[in-house]
Amino acid sequence: MKLLLDTHAMLWWFTAVPRLSTAATMAMADEGNQIFVRAASAWEVATLQKLGRLTDLPSLRERFGELLAADEFTPLPIENHHALAAGSYDVAHRDPFDRMLAAQSELEALPLVTRDQAFAAFPVQTIW
Repeated sequence: MKLLLDTHAMLWWFTAVPRLSTAATMAMADEGNQIFVRAASAWEVATLQKLGRLTDLPSLRERFGELLAADEFTPLPIENHHALAAGSYDVAHRDPFDRMLAAQSELEALPLVTRDQAFAAFPVQTIW
């Protein structure tokens, strides 16, 4: 199975914080699954770090690629068709990170590992 991680799921995986659900943990730990991390998560990490909100992972921005490689996570770039879909949703959800995540999940047919209930308004499958 192929999965796409919301940024919080990725961060909790990297820090081993026991906030992931059992289903999310099992899906992410299954070596038969291919885990995708979107480019927007790197952008979000850099933003959160700049705001001082990632104190438990002080060098995450610098080690981002290394951590993805260590867990064999696959980077998912943002393509034009993702951006166009994200901007076209009729959903009244204004967070651009979430809109892009929904678009990539839908267009790439990747179930989304997230606890965020806002994704119920988008045409995506979630795991939590």
